[in-house]
Amino acid sequence: MDPMIARRTWRTVEPIHGMIYFSPEAAAGYESLGLTGRMGYFASRAAPMGAVPAEVVIATFYNFRPQLVRDAIPAAWAIATPERIVATRVAAADAALRRSLPDAIGTPDLAEAATLARVAAEAACERLDGRPLFAGHAALPWPDASHLVLWHAQSLLREYRGDGHIAALVVAGLNGLDAAITHVATGDVPGGVMTATRDWPADEGNAGIDRLRARGILQPGDELTLTDLGREQRQWIEDATDAAAVAAYEALGEDGCARFRALARPLSRTIIDGGLLAPPS
Repeated sequence: MDPMIARRTWRTVEPIHGMIYFSPEAAAGYESLGLTGRMGYFASRAAPMGAVPAEVVIATFYNFRPQLVRDAIPAAWAIATPERIVATRVAAADAALRRSLPDAIGTPDLAEAATLARVAAEAACERLDGRPLFAGHAALPWPDASHLVLWHAQSLLREYRGDGHIAALVVAGLNGLDAAITHVATGDVPGGVMTATRDWPADEGNAGIDRLRARGILQPGDELTLTDLGREQRQWIEDATDAAAVAAYEALGEDGCARFRALARPLSRTIIDGGLLAPPS
């Protein structure tokens, strides 16, 4: 299979998973447990691995400032067990999807999309090697409702791809801060967003920029711009990430992936148009 098919399929369906990080239902659920601020994000995504120390979350989430993680983990586990946090996350996904996709819930098309997603996700579950965050999520029980099967499957596929991406970053010699800086330098994400969400202070960020310029990955000047070497490295990372994700989508074949995208596209578009991928105000 062409690895680009894996990329296109993941990107088309990703809003169905990604909405959980922005939905007011999730924020309210975590707050009801006593998880405040960024604690809900770190704890809810890490909880499938169990009550792990901060170092495991730093390693598997990769590009967040370590102190930001340590402010949340392991304190979160003293407030709520991983099992309660996982259950709250699933309940929030249920409520958010029912609110944002009321006309799709229970339809044959959504059920078919869920079936295809599960086939791909279960194929990924046969390849746990070297994917610790994915493995934690893969150990969770499957939900019953079709919309939650679709959401859980896409969550698995996202973490499967993400662990492969981190492996590529490690091979390329980019640490978490380097990864954040070079991502901004591609132009795919605004620098302000990366600074606000990853919490790297200016002095550490500037030191990282200087280090990448010394390695020939960033061009000199006020703007963050990749050199030819930097672009080649980034392309290699993206290609390696796509190749590492192929195994899941090969289970569907090209026609199955095309059908999956066709079924998921209007669902993802509804989520995007409804503002469910925007941070809650």
